[in-house]
Amino acid sequence: MSDAGKAVLVRGVVKDFGKIRALSKVSIEIDEGIIFGLIGPNGAGKTTLLRILATLLKQDEGEVKVFGYGLPENRVLVRKYISYLPEDAGLYSRLTGWENLYYYAMLYYGRTGKALEVTEIGAKISGLSERDLNRKVSEYSKGMVRRVSIARTLMIGSKLVILDEPTSGLDVFSAYAIRKTLKEYSRNNSVTIVLSSHNMLEVEDLCDVVALINKGRVIVQGPPKDLIRAYNGRNLEEVFISLAGEGM
Repeated sequence: MSDAGKAVLVRGVVKDFGKIRALSKVSIEIDEGIIFGLIGPNGAGKTTLLRILATLLKQDEGEVKVFGYGLPENRVLVRKYISYLPEDAGLYSRLTGWENLYYYAMLYYGRTGKALEVTEIGAKISGLSERDLNRKVSEYSKGMVRRVSIARTLMIGSKLVILDEPTSGLDVFSAYAIRKTLKEYSRNNSVTIVLSSHNMLEVEDLCDVVALINKGRVIVQGPPKDLIRAYNGRNLEEVFISLAGEGM
């Protein structure tokens, strides 16, 4: 694998938690400017790999590079280029949606005009009305919370955005709105987005490239349409079940 044009390179990564092997010789490559999906069931190792990319965990073996910088030795530098949204990330319920965005912007820019500018970008990304943004988060639906959380993650303008199960538990309308937001943002800003999901049917439309992962191992990687064609499936779910050896 060449480093040129790669947002992420992972080579032979192993991660153990005691006697449990979460990742086993994982290797992936992610081009800059695409939406990349880690697809697999719960417990497959998706979150562990995302946390390594987000500099929150250190691999036990193998090589990890983000924009050519090795991890974990360059974690402080890499953090300037990435933003990360865990699956269980929330908002401050006593603040409004707009105040949550502004608070996050101030962590980067202080009480400055730049912070206000970034907040307005986040408000637009969220897709919520001015009325909704001025309501307290305690009044929000789960979908509204997630839309503001994702807007908060995107608005900073990171080169690599890492999202863990961004549409988990959402209704079909909220999930659709989030997928639309991610597509448009990545395309319009040439930003690399890496996300995890156990919903394989959903990411067929969202991701340019996916890696199917099971029991800590990457089974196969490629564009969804290519994988479906190569393995004679009707969708990614059928491809995964076939390759995982679980039968149809």
